[in-house]
Amino acid sequence: SLLGNSQMGATIVDALDTLYIMGLHDEFREGQEWIDKNLDFSVNSEVSVFEVNIRFIGGLLAAYYLSGQEVFKIKAVQLAGKLLPAFNTPTGIPWAMVNLKSGVGRNWGWASAGSSILAEFGTLHMEFVHLSYLTGDPVYYNKVMHIRKLLQKMDRPNGLYPNYLNPRTGRWGQHHTSVGGLGDSFYEYLLKAWLMSEKTDTEARKMYDDAIEAIEKHLIRKSNGGLTFIGEWKNGHLERKMGHLTCFAGGMFALGADGSRDDKAGHYLQLGAEIAHTCHESYDRTTLKLGPEAFKFDGGVEAVAIRQNEKYYILRPEVIETYWYMWRFTHDPKYRQWGWEATQAIDKYCRVSGGFSGVKDVYSSSPAYDDVQQSFFLAETLKYLYLLFSNDDLLPLDNWVFNTEAHPLPVLHLANTTLSGNPA
Repeated sequence: SLLGNSQMGATIVDALDTLYIMGLHDEFREGQEWIDKNLDFSVNSEVSVFEVNIRFIGGLLAAYYLSGQEVFKIKAVQLAGKLLPAFNTPTGIPWAMVNLKSGVGRNWGWASAGSSILAEFGTLHMEFVHLSYLTGDPVYYNKVMHIRKLLQKMDRPNGLYPNYLNPRTGRWGQHHTSVGGLGDSFYEYLLKAWLMSEKTDTEARKMYDDAIEAIEKHLIRKSNGGLTFIGEWKNGHLERKMGHLTCFAGGMFALGADGSRDDKAGHYLQLGAEIAHTCHESYDRTTLKLGPEAFKFDGGVEAVAIRQNEKYYILRPEVIETYWYMWRFTHDPKYRQWGWEATQAIDKYCRVSGGFSGVKDVYSSSPAYDDVQQSFFLAETLKYLYLLFSNDDLLPLDNWVFNTEAHPLPVLHLANTTLSGNPA
């Protein structure tokens, strides 16, 4: 498991802020009690640094900021301390995995020649800046700023960031670039670093703008049927395939529209709307009205999965996330309509006696269950649906920035601080 072999309670931690936002305070208190008594990080367990950061640290920090309960902050800081040994590499680019007890780190065997993954080491910034803000200890802030400085110095083929970077040599691995899996949340966190800093972190905004321009030039295309999609760059060639994970980018473009270069806010809002439309089509063209894991744009086939191993739906949130951002920025009622379609499909095809399950084939009228309820279903999918049908004054985007696991963290007023142990 990405979250180790011991009972870490990922579902409880990941769902806490959703419970709080929905006003389910009895269940929230039960979760808090479990965390207080049972959440223990001194286990001999190897975990994904990235997953533990976005789900556990993100979840605990959001619960702390929403409720003010000190136990969440204490646990977040304890856990962050357990992740720090992962940064003990020749370059300071962290290992993908770390043993919580021994502090020994390593990378995934399948990742290009022992590389670390862009989306993984590039998706620590928000949480680690908040950790320094809350503790007054700059160690977390320094770790993520070091990663940024290293990336800024590197040459980028076609202005694109490859998905793989070797933590020993500091060189890129294979020249694959994706706004879906392996790349996705790195770009999101550049934009959100800027938003979270009250738009004072202009370095992050510049990196985001540069990256988005390269992505638009090299990866974004229109299909024969008029659908805008984001392909993947592999070895000098564009693969005309888009993953469900990539669908978050519609919301990102809309979120980044305000403050974009050359007065292109309208352009990026439109681009967000086009991505939202394409991703809705990927849902609409299935039997279950739930989107596949990945879909092609080849010849006559558009926004449809071809390979059997890409036809599954594991309760992912990215399409609904984009509907929510597009709703907040445009108030076009179609986004609520699309969200309601997805809600009905999830309820009809994914609900089982013990919760909700992923399905193995969205094109089959009687699909098999995968028998897993991902923790992000409660953290993200249901939260974004709830927010889609709530008023804009619930978690306004001027005050809150959502981490990539949909955990809301407040905008930090850093102009008059030295990151020195500020009370929330």
